[in-house]
Amino acid sequence: MKQIIELEEGPLKEGLFKGVRTMRMIKKVMPPVLGLLMSIGLSPLASAAETKVGYVDVQKAIQATSAGKKAKEILDGEFGKRKKDLDKKKADIEKMQQDLEKKKSVLSEEVMNKKQMELQEEMMKFQKIVGENQIELQKKEKELIEPIIEKMKKMIEKVAVEKGYSLIIDKQAQAILYYQKDADVTEVVIAAFEKEK
Repeated sequence: MKQIIELEEGPLKEGLFKGVRTMRMIKKVMPPVLGLLMSIGLSPLASAAETKVGYVDVQKAIQATSAGKKAKEILDGEFGKRKKDLDKKKADIEKMQQDLEKKKSVLSEEVMNKKQMELQEEMMKFQKIVGENQIELQKKEKELIEPIIEKMKKMIEKVAVEKGYSLIIDKQAQAILYYQKDADVTEVVIAAFEKEK
C-alpha cells in the first residue's frame, strides 16, 4: 500500500490510476455479467471449453500427397517444355535486335524503320505468346488441382468430425496469430487423403 501512495504522488499517477480504476470497475461488473451469462447458458468460458479448433496447412497437404506430387510433376514438365520454346523465341528476337544495332549505320532510314517495325511486331507476338502460355498453364493447374482440393476438403471434414473439432482453419489464410502445435492436423489430413483412394 505504501508503494501505491508513493506512486500517487509521482509522474505515473495519471496512467497508473486510470488502469487501477478500470480494473476495479471490471472486478465489480464481471461477476454479475458472468452470472447472467451462465444462467442463460451463454457462458463464454463454457463454450470455449467445448470448442476445439485446429488448422491445416492446405498448401503443404496438397504438395505432400501423391496426387499433388503427380500434378506438380505434370505442371513442371509442361512449364519446362513451354519455357524451352519461349527461350528460343526470345533469343531469336534478341539476335534480331543485335543485328539491327550492328547494321544501323549502313541501312537507309526507310529500311531501318521497316526493320524496327518488324522487330516490334516480333516482340508483340512474343509477349502475346507468353501471356497465352501463362493463361494455359493456370488453366492446366486449376484442372489438376481442383479435384485434389475437393477431396482434401472432404478429408478435412472427415478428420474434424472424427477428432471432434468444431472448426478447422487454413494456416495460409494468415489470420492465425498464434497456434499450438497439437492443433495442427495437416499430417492427419494427408494420411486420410492417401488412405482414401
